Amino acid sequence: MHDDRSLVEARLKRVLDERVRPAVYPESVPLDVAVWHAPGEPVPVAEGLAAEPEPIEVGARWGAPWGTSWFRVTGTVPEAWAGRTVEALLDLGFDENMPGFQCEGLVYRPDGTPVKGLNPRNQWVRVGAPAEGGEEVRLHVEAASNPVILDYHPFVPTKLGDKDTAGSEPQYTLTRMDLAVFDETVWQLVLDLEVLGELMAELPVESQRRWDILRAVDKALDAIDLQDVNGTAEQARSLLTEVLSAPAVPSAHRISAVGHAHIDSAWLWPLRETVRKVARTTSNMTALLEDEPDFVFAMSQAQQWAWVRDHRPEVWARVKKAVADGRFVPAGGMWVESDTNMPGSEAMARQFVHGKRFFLDEFGIENDEAWLPDTFGFAAGLPQIIKAAGAKYLLTQKISWSQTNKFPHHTFRWEGIDGTRIFTHFPPVDTYNCSMKGSEIAHAVRNFKDKGVARHSLAPTGWGDGGGGTTREMVAKAARLRNLEGSATVTWETPRAFFEKAEAEYPEPPVWVGELYLELHRATLTSQAKTKQGNRRSEHLLREAELWAATAAVRTGFAYPYEELDRIWKTVLLHQFHDILPGSSIAWVHREARATYDRVAGELNGIIEAAQRALAGEGDTPLVFNAAPHARDGVPAGAAGTPAVAGRTSLTPRPGGGHVLDNGLLRVEIDARGLVVSAYDTQADRESVAPGAAANLLQLHPDFPNMWDAWDVDEFYRNSVTDLTDADEVAPGDDGTSVRIVRSFGSSRVTQVLSLPPGERRLVVDTEVDWHETEKFLKLAFPLDVHAERYASETQFGHFHRPTHTNTSWEAAKFEACNHRFVHLEEPGWGVAVVNDSTYGHDVTRTVRADAGTTTTVRVSLLRAPRFPDPETDQGVHRFRHALVPGAGIGDAVREGWRINLPERRVTGAGEVAPLVTVDQDAVVVSAVKLADDGSGDVVVRFHEAHGGRVRATLTAGFAVAGVTVTDLLERPLSEEEPAVRVDGDRIAVRLRPFQLMTLRLKRA
Repeated sequence: MHDDRSLVEARLKRVLDERVRPAVYPESVPLDVAVWHAPGEPVPVAEGLAAEPEPIEVGARWGAPWGTSWFRVTGTVPEAWAGRTVEALLDLGFDENMPGFQCEGLVYRPDGTPVKGLNPRNQWVRVGAPAEGGEEVRLHVEAASNPVILDYHPFVPTKLGDKDTAGSEPQYTLTRMDLAVFDETVWQLVLDLEVLGELMAELPVESQRRWDILRAVDKALDAIDLQDVNGTAEQARSLLTEVLSAPAVPSAHRISAVGHAHIDSAWLWPLRETVRKVARTTSNMTALLEDEPDFVFAMSQAQQWAWVRDHRPEVWARVKKAVADGRFVPAGGMWVESDTNMPGSEAMARQFVHGKRFFLDEFGIENDEAWLPDTFGFAAGLPQIIKAAGAKYLLTQKISWSQTNKFPHHTFRWEGIDGTRIFTHFPPVDTYNCSMKGSEIAHAVRNFKDKGVARHSLAPTGWGDGGGGTTREMVAKAARLRNLEGSATVTWETPRAFFEKAEAEYPEPPVWVGELYLELHRATLTSQAKTKQGNRRSEHLLREAELWAATAAVRTGFAYPYEELDRIWKTVLLHQFHDILPGSSIAWVHREARATYDRVAGELNGIIEAAQRALAGEGDTPLVFNAAPHARDGVPAGAAGTPAVAGRTSLTPRPGGGHVLDNGLLRVEIDARGLVVSAYDTQADRESVAPGAAANLLQLHPDFPNMWDAWDVDEFYRNSVTDLTDADEVAPGDDGTSVRIVRSFGSSRVTQVLSLPPGERRLVVDTEVDWHETEKFLKLAFPLDVHAERYASETQFGHFHRPTHTNTSWEAAKFEACNHRFVHLEEPGWGVAVVNDSTYGHDVTRTVRADAGTTTTVRVSLLRAPRFPDPETDQGVHRFRHALVPGAGIGDAVREGWRINLPERRVTGAGEVAPLVTVDQDAVVVSAVKLADDGSGDVVVRFHEAHGGRVRATLTAGFAVAGVTVTDLLERPLSEEEPAVRVDGDRIAVRLRPFQLMTLRLKRA
């Protein structure tokens, strides 16, 4: 008997690889194969089945990039195999080292019934158990030849990421198409040996358990006749029974395994391919559920469920049955696993509204958890939104990817900006593709940070992104680990069951306050600028469409476009998926996204214009529609009227070169380089621009991160910078009251127009960039004469403070961060805001000058030029609008952020249009005015406290009110104690704590 573990491990590996695993299929015969290549996009199943294929041999190349090939495999089970288990082995040319990200298949019977998916580690299709012998086999495989885009490192720019540039070269080699005998005893032996070998490798050298396993494995290997594995497998298994039946100690860590297949709704494949990925995976999982009575599978993203329902009804029927049995579990309660940093307040709320409502409508199931394993960090406003949607838990995994600081908890309560706390779990297994390997289970135990007070964790188990989900091997391993000495115990459970147990055993976990910042993937706040602009503009167009359509419906009987708005919201929410909005998908995805956003804008503008025409009536009175939540130029929020006449702006030459803009509130000096050297607040007698510095400074950095090109910007990018100070032109603008600046650099060109609106304390910066750089990062800098240790950036339903210093590694790691419409910093009594119409990424730094004053520099991230996965990222023309707002308090920052994103609309009509709802406090921001989703005609108003303080306010309805109900996000009455609301006719008095979100449902009399 060997007493050296390394020798036994080496022996075990070779015997498994070269003798035992091959013996799982001891006999095989080839199948006849024919193929039909669909000429374009995927065809309906009936068409693929009916097509006439041509013969193809194993070893032949097949599959143009993004193509679909329909294989027909036929054969006869040998008579000699009667009574034995027979399977078809269909290897399309898989790389088993990459469970997803390559070719895949969905197997059908001749009548169109789906059987299961084909994936790199799931290539089998059961034919008979037992087989009768002599039966005819006929299967069809819808195979997708999706090209391999991701080979991890190095990331090589590729044209394969768009069907328009990918070419037609076959991508795969047909590898195996056989009927084979499946020896379950040998298969079980493989799993016995794998589980014990993996456990042995994780146990301490001095552990008695380790030596017991080593001896048992060694004896089992001795019992295997290497020339007759199938005949000796049962005897070998019997020698392992004792060590496999030794129970776990009572104090063992407890793992709730949840069947899982994280499927990115688009990433290295287009949306249309995800529809098929989901069908393949759900076919696999419903088949596995039928075979494995203990197994439980959870799938998130209501959009993906809807795709199965709408595109694969034959698969949907199986899914519905499995859901009814309680074993195929809707998870997460969101439309997609979205990014949470960049979606606006209402959009983040609607992720839950549409996600939860889908599961309620289809299955009557209420989700308690948000399920976001792969999202790139979490905004500080999210806990309140989760709670307002009627959920109470959050699961995430991605924070384990942080590069600088290791997160201190695995189970904790996460506190958001309003004080809401959400019970949160971060699985210590550190993967959302757990495969039940002993190293994964042991890592979860060692890694778990809550030892001594808790012992439950969750393991999302299964291959995602085209890997096909959980495999029968994973289920078999979990069965052995259910109660095994030396290991954590593993039990298949639903997410809800896990959270209920975890919360019960750990009712007072530690609290984490503020955002869950991912110290990685920071460049996703900037990559693919047009996708981000499309999102931002769609969000604001949806606000306008709902507001004006609701107002017109109440005032004029206008037909509220329920179905159109529902469909458009779901389209916008889909594109907030955490690889689309962040800009980390292939070129095809972003090309389609740009076209989708254009189409959405056209539809929404049509709704807005029709509603405004109905409201304005016939006439020639000039009207301005103000959709912002604050009065503007004398026009109330949500109303239309004639704007008040503002003052005027002068443009004069500047001594020494350049120009001066002055409107009586701000005096802005633009030097001969086109840089802002002074932005003087005349009311406060205060300069905004730091001494010796210049704002509106474009800065260019090299941008070549260590790994994830479209995802990452590494801190060393700051080591080199080029200030773009040379100007081709600095001249008065066409209107005579603005300044136009033109610069050329590299292969690119920038045109800026600086303007100072009359009567407004804001300098507007319009920037057009014709961008043709590679691996560069473009920033727009505003060095400000402000001493501030922290600054505010807008997030969902409020704002969040971050430090301007780098006292600790946690602060230093936030060298690129997210904001929505504004960044604001202040000294007591005076502040400055930088607002934007479509950018998210920014950085804020502070330096102490020789005069002991502090320069705090806000830099807006404009454009990047990574080459992977889209080699042409952001090439072309882009337009941005920013504004510098000196003298701004936080309320001014909120108001100006809305103003720049919701430009006024001018219409002629009969006269003024009164608002549907007004509020008497600027601190209370109305984020949505709409009709109730149930078609009742009730008016729904959602609002929040936006300044960070307590407030009492009165909402006044512009219609007769028969009743007021405080609701959750799904417009259902709150079951808990209702917030303080008093109703007096059409006036509703409310009290809000800092950043509190509230939804009211107003019944019309």
